[in-house]
Amino acid sequence: MTPECHKAAAEDLLRAEKTGQQIDLLSKRHPDMDMDDAYAIQNAIYHAKLAAGQAVVGWKIGLTSKAMQYALNIDIPDSGILFDDMVFAHGATVPKGRFIQPRIEAEIAFVMKAGIGGADVTREEVIAATDYVSPSIEILDTRILRADPETGQTRSVLDTISDNAANAGVVLGPQRHAVDAFDLRWVGAITSRSGDVEETGLGAGVLNDPVESVVWLARRMAQYGQIIEPGQIILSGSFIRPVECPSGTEIHADFGAFGAVDITFA
Repeated sequence: MTPECHKAAAEDLLRAEKTGQQIDLLSKRHPDMDMDDAYAIQNAIYHAKLAAGQAVVGWKIGLTSKAMQYALNIDIPDSGILFDDMVFAHGATVPKGRFIQPRIEAEIAFVMKAGIGGADVTREEVIAATDYVSPSIEILDTRILRADPETGQTRSVLDTISDNAANAGVVLGPQRHAVDAFDLRWVGAITSRSGDVEETGLGAGVLNDPVESVVWLARRMAQYGQIIEPGQIILSGSFIRPVECPSGTEIHADFGAFGAVDITFA
């Protein structure tokens, strides 16, 4: 793909986000696209949003569980960008029509007190740079069709990365913990939709330790000359499958002693 193709794809995705009308699969439109192309499209979205006055508040890491990697036939996570208009308060209601096909995932969020970056970032450096960890919900959406209506071809990881790793929102629970206050491998959540338990999982599902997920992100960002900035939120990756959230859904993610986080979809 050429830089012009990257820009055109980004413009299509931004238009889809604004209008609520999904676009066709980029992987079908550009069958030779690769992961560098996908991140280039994401980067074009990043620059367009910055030019429109939006600010970056953090990063999300996706596809950290083996189950999701096997499903998409990949062996590495992906990442996306959190913008300031994506932040929702614990217990808030998402306005009707804000998203196209919203889903949620339960995650452990890291909030950073120091910048961190470089190809050789260590676990110890991530721990030292973390201000606190919190329970969180990531809201997912897709500006790209999940499957092509003509061929049945399904969205690939390249489509997802291009679409800002399907990111749409973040909800932090009110609880704040020192990064070493819990063994994050054993922090889990019981995630309920409108009173019914839908998914459960443990932090160990995220690369065996959510801290390692943040290490992966910092090292990946170094390839593009980026660092994690002080104050940024890092969503370390989901340890449950995505839960569909049609209109009227109430989500409660119970992390036990670690806390809880709620969001409702009008």
